[in-house]
Amino acid sequence: MTNISNLSLLTMILFVMIPVSLSYLFSLGIGKSAIWSSIRGVVQLFFIGYVLTFLFSMPDWQGIGLWVAVMLVIASLQAAKRGKGIPYAFLLSLSSLILIEVFVLSLWIAFDIIPFQSEQVIPMSGMIIGNSMVATGLAFERMKNEFHDSKGKILAALSLGANASQASKMIIRKTIRAAMIPNVDGLKTIGLVQLPGMMTGLILGGASPIEAIRYQIVISISIFSSVSICAMIISLVTYRFFFNRKLQLLEGKGGRK
Repeated sequence: MTNISNLSLLTMILFVMIPVSLSYLFSLGIGKSAIWSSIRGVVQLFFIGYVLTFLFSMPDWQGIGLWVAVMLVIASLQAAKRGKGIPYAFLLSLSSLILIEVFVLSLWIAFDIIPFQSEQVIPMSGMIIGNSMVATGLAFERMKNEFHDSKGKILAALSLGANASQASKMIIRKTIRAAMIPNVDGLKTIGLVQLPGMMTGLILGGASPIEAIRYQIVISISIFSSVSICAMIISLVTYRFFFNRKLQLLEGKGGRK
């Protein structure tokens, strides 16, 4: 595999200038944001590169435990932002992400899919936690929007004697479905429309295409399962916070009035 020189990396500035130029050309107002995001992304990646080098030099259980804990907290904080106004959004996010990570990692190790080594567990766990974070945040946001938009239907159901679970059934179903659709569509076209990141990385690293595909199957199915479970957990727990003890629909949840 050819090493990319620092000079070659600098040419990526040309790619950054394309969206920046389009922003100014069409007055999109995102030019500064695009430049800042690009710089921040590059700095973060180099920083993480040095961090991972340090972690990989540590005993596996220490490196894995430390960085997985960091990823879980950061992911939970990010997902909780989408659940602003919902009680215990951070704790719900953290609990669901920990559950998913323990569940998936246990299966990987138990069935000898990957060894308990920092070089393999940390990158693959990052993909699981990252996608689960997105699903958690999406579930929070979709739940708030659905309760706001379907207020009339919910009140009608409550007036006819439905309990909170029955009145929220359609919202829960829509929320879970919305969180799962991107991954369902992704699995339908995987390998046909694009070569997934992990598979591409392994091939560039010298692995055979068949071996790369095996790893990609593991991570793709694991992500699909993780996203589904996260969406279900968040939906089945969160809907209760939109009702009081008298089964009255609460106002102002999620910043809505």
